[in-house]
Amino acid sequence: MSKPIVAVVGRPNVGKSTLFNQIGKKKLSIVDDMAGVTRDRIYMDATWLDKEFTLIDTGGIEIKSADKMLTAIKIQAKIAIEEADSIIFVVDGRAGLTSEDYEVAKFLRGASKPIILAVNKIDSVNMEQEAYEFYKLGLGEPISISASNALNLGDLLDAVIKTFPENTEEVRDEDEIRIAVIGRPNVGKSSLVNKMLGEDRVIVSDVPGTTRDAIDTHFFLDGIKFTLIDTAGMRKKSKIDEPVERYSVIRSLRAIDRADVVLMLIEAPVGVTEQDKKIAGYAHDSGKGCVIVVNKWDIYPNKHDRSTNRFTDNLRERLGFLQYAPVVYASALTGQRVDRVTELVKFVSEQQHMRIQTSVLNELIRDAVAVNPPPSKKGKSAKIFFVTQADICPPRFIIFVNEPELIHFSYLRFIENRLRESFGFEGTPLKFFVRKHNEKSEE
Repeated sequence: MSKPIVAVVGRPNVGKSTLFNQIGKKKLSIVDDMAGVTRDRIYMDATWLDKEFTLIDTGGIEIKSADKMLTAIKIQAKIAIEEADSIIFVVDGRAGLTSEDYEVAKFLRGASKPIILAVNKIDSVNMEQEAYEFYKLGLGEPISISASNALNLGDLLDAVIKTFPENTEEVRDEDEIRIAVIGRPNVGKSSLVNKMLGEDRVIVSDVPGTTRDAIDTHFFLDGIKFTLIDTAGMRKKSKIDEPVERYSVIRSLRAIDRADVVLMLIEAPVGVTEQDKKIAGYAHDSGKGCVIVVNKWDIYPNKHDRSTNRFTDNLRERLGFLQYAPVVYASALTGQRVDRVTELVKFVSEQQHMRIQTSVLNELIRDAVAVNPPPSKKGKSAKIFFVTQADICPPRFIIFVNEPELIHFSYLRFIENRLRESFGFEGTPLKFFVRKHNEKSEE
């Protein structure tokens, strides 16, 4: 299922990043009084009343500015608006209605998306009347908020989730493997997709996907049904001008949400970029299987013996959270090792579906604890009672202990490493949940 996307937009200095941070409960955006601070579009997952969505922060829109940086910000915001399901339009209640607000409102109306008008900096009931003049924008009832004080954010989010589709569940074949090919523009996604859909593949159909302008391509290989997500969007020229590589993120988020396994393409001559880390990080956090495809290996300069080892070492260092992902060196142009890519997708899917018997799992944990006992603090020692696997895709494990707060993430990493040494779980993240267990109930 693809999560709805909500874009936070407005002119500079109206409090967009402050609102973004309050909703997400994370300090991811830079908050500063100087215009133009938020240059890169920033995203995070958020939840309100059991409704999950992806929130996108954008730079301040200045419609008439000829400044190169501000023009780039406007293009960036345009992409966020184009891809969003709903828009939070933030205005400044203290400054009042400005001509720039009118220009932005006109810009937003052209997108034909649900717009929620948030009048920010209304810090008290006495200031409520300051919001009335924003009715003139013709965008419906303004919602008074104070992002810095977290006032009326519940009313705002209630209005946001009302714009979401009632039913976003997809009907899918449980035996199929869904693949998303992700990466920066011009890294070779289209070429790889076309090679994967070569003459030896039986393409079943190109059918509309659940996301806008997406086409899912189904094909069979060795009796297994595969679905390539949004391949039409990769194989045809995008409707949106994307002159800067960072503008590819939002479309990747949608594809990742719907995938089982992602192919993270890295351009060999360029190496790992910050944009690669952002996209791969979202796939990891979303619990998706991953195969790293180093593309254009045929034109990698200074290639010599063991160069793949050095390149892999650098990959592991730059993408530290993807230590578990297999790496394949390929060329979509020549077809080098493209068949290996599909083999790895099947393998990773098998690893995602692996279940470990509780008895076998706990025997391994007992051995691990004997080698490296759980931590202790202030006279209290952590004790692991038992572990069980709760789910697959990704594999999820519940660890029952006496003192959950004593189980540090570093100890969970130790347990994860032991699980991977014994059972593999290659290509898939592992999720751990620590729960308190009453020792007396076990007796």
